[in-house]
Amino acid sequence: MAKSKRGDVWLGAAGLVVNEAQQWLVVKKRYGGLHGKWSLPAGFVEKDETVDQAALREVKEETGIDCRLLGMIGFRSGVIKGKISDNMAVFLLKPLTLGQKIIPQQQELYDAAWRSPEELALDPDASVMLHEMTAYIVEEGFEPIEDVDPGHIFGYTYYKLFFRKQ
Repeated sequence: MAKSKRGDVWLGAAGLVVNEAQQWLVVKKRYGGLHGKWSLPAGFVEKDETVDQAALREVKEETGIDCRLLGMIGFRSGVIKGKISDNMAVFLLKPLTLGQKIIPQQQELYDAAWRSPEELALDPDASVMLHEMTAYIVEEGFEPIEDVDPGHIFGYTYYKLFFRKQ
C-alpha cells in the first residue's frame, strides 16, 4: 500500500440528512470500497474546518442540499491493513428548506436520493454502515456545545464539544 497523502491517521465526516418524511439522503459512489453502494454523503476533514463543518460541506458538495446541524450521532473507527487509522464522525442534519432539489455531484456519484430506513435495511446495494444504522434510533445525538474557550494557550480557531444532554 502506497503512503497516503493524508498520513497514517484519517478523519472523515458524514451527514445523515433526514427530511420531513423521515427519509434519509443517500448517495451512490463511483469509487473506492463503496463503489456502486448507497452510503451517506461523506469525505475527509480539511485543515481549516471542524468535523461538523466538513459534514455540512460534503453534503452540499455531493448533493446540493444545504443543511443545519442537529448533533453528532456516531463515530466510526477502524484500522486499514494494520497501517492506517480510519475514523469518521457522523452527524444528524436537517435540510434548511423543504423541497430542495438534489443535484448529484457527477464526478463522484452515480446517484443521490431520499430513501426510507426500511428500504435501505432491505437493499443489498446499501453499505454495511447504513444497514447497521437502520437498526438504531438515530434521531437523538450529541448536541454541539459552542462558545467554549479552552484558553488562548492552545490557539484554536474553532472549538466545539459534543455531548448528550441529560
